[in-house]
Amino acid sequence: MAFPHAVDPGFPLCMDCHTLHSRNYMDHQAARAFILAELHAGLPRWRTYHSLEHTLDVYASAITIAEEEGIKGDDLVLLKTAALYHDSGFLLDPSDHEAASCRLVQQHLPRFGYTADHVDRICNMILSTKVPQRAMDPLSGVLCDADLDYLGREDFFMVGDRLYHEMRTTGALHNRWEWNRLQEGFLSAHTYYTRSSRLHREPKKQKHLAWIRHWLIDNP
Repeated sequence: MAFPHAVDPGFPLCMDCHTLHSRNYMDHQAARAFILAELHAGLPRWRTYHSLEHTLDVYASAITIAEEEGIKGDDLVLLKTAALYHDSGFLLDPSDHEAASCRLVQQHLPRFGYTADHVDRICNMILSTKVPQRAMDPLSGVLCDADLDYLGREDFFMVGDRLYHEMRTTGALHNRWEWNRLQEGFLSAHTYYTRSSRLHREPKKQKHLAWIRHWLIDNP
């Protein structure tokens, strides 16, 4: 089931890509259609969190945060592209998926009109999402916040369950106590980067953290 604000993955491909790409035009729509098709075909069903739905959720969240932060033009195109490719590395190397995502960016985006500078900036954004997140510029901050937007949303527990089941499948977790202990530490250390996420997501995130702490007290 897709998240409530996930967008339709269908986008038309560029009709005259050679002409556009020769002018260093970023064909975001074609780059988007390509990676969404790859994720749809290549990710196993047991990846219930790092899934096509998650990518669409992060993409939608990045657009919403960018609008509130006043990000426009080429910066917005680069941010949206980074959101689409940020977890694509799960197709290649789940153990270091951010670095693998950058390899896919370097391999495929130039044929969609992205320059070497564009690719470097997108890779920097993707690498910033590696836990613990480290955003060194405003665009990276938006992507980091979009990636963990659900921490401060009403669907926190539903989305969290998807990650819990995925981690159980990989053997990283064994039970709910381990999961909530992990969540307590993660939420305690997490900080949103953007003003809009601190305003709209931080209060609800703190309520979720308080619930988890009470659960751990009641379930020693």
